[in-house]
Amino acid sequence: MNGKGNPMIVRILLLLVFASAAPAALVKDVRAAIAQNGFKQGEALIQSYRSYHGITPEMILALSWLGRGALAAKQLDQADSYAAETRKLALAQLHSRPLDVEKDLPLALGASIEVQAHVMDSRGRRSEAIGFLRRELATYHATSIRARIQKNIHLLSLAGRPAPPLELESYLGPRPEPLDRLKGKPVVLFFWAHWCSDCKAQAPILGRVAAKYASQGLAVIGPTQRYGYVAEGRDATPEQETPYIDEIRRRFYSVLDPMAVPVSEENFRNYGASTTPTLVLIDRKGLVRAYHPGAVSEDSLDAAVQSLVGK
Repeated sequence: MNGKGNPMIVRILLLLVFASAAPAALVKDVRAAIAQNGFKQGEALIQSYRSYHGITPEMILALSWLGRGALAAKQLDQADSYAAETRKLALAQLHSRPLDVEKDLPLALGASIEVQAHVMDSRGRRSEAIGFLRRELATYHATSIRARIQKNIHLLSLAGRPAPPLELESYLGPRPEPLDRLKGKPVVLFFWAHWCSDCKAQAPILGRVAAKYASQGLAVIGPTQRYGYVAEGRDATPEQETPYIDEIRRRFYSVLDPMAVPVSEENFRNYGASTTPTLVLIDRKGLVRAYHPGAVSEDSLDAAVQSLVGK
């Protein structure tokens, strides 16, 4: 008998799959469905998983991806609905456990906050979105999602405002100058992480752009932070991790020398650098002109810096 199109048979097959599948496969499968615009398929996968495994952080994280996918597809009502359900389920979990016991629940809750804020903004309610994010920041200030919430506040409000100061006590390479002493120069902040392949790929692009505009006073500062581990995910103390970061800096980022590298977790939180790389372009008056989480193409970066040095 051909079961195609029969909802009952499809449901039984999905339940059989999830009875034997590892839970970690769910997010991957839902993301694959989203890539094909298969939101209903993603819903079915989540429902079948939930029927067998119950409500778990993995299931809530998969649901949060539906919200992110719907937002990217500009399906605002759907995105808002997925995000609201994600938030409700995540908050229910927090009645019996702290947020940061494992990795999936913070990612899910952070995504729901992000999606809800950007839905508000897309509907012309930016001030309401910023207010919502600031309240969430106060609530989750001491958790792992602080930087992600701050990132979204900056995405909606940082352009045109003074660049937040950097913590500079610990650094690699040349001693960094405070940002207020760099007024009169255009500045690029390049937030990178020792484990980040996209950061390594961004470095030569930024290096070529920096060399092109060095004669016009462009300064590059490369904040990084410790993550508590080194190669292959081995746990490391700060005393062990710092020289490892310096080794990575010398190996992969020499094209950016002489780039000062402040080492501070607080810089990442204050700038919302939950995505690496994050690039921040600051004009000669010390005002942020661009805030960009993620990699930037050479053409786009060159155009942005060209505009920056001309201001």
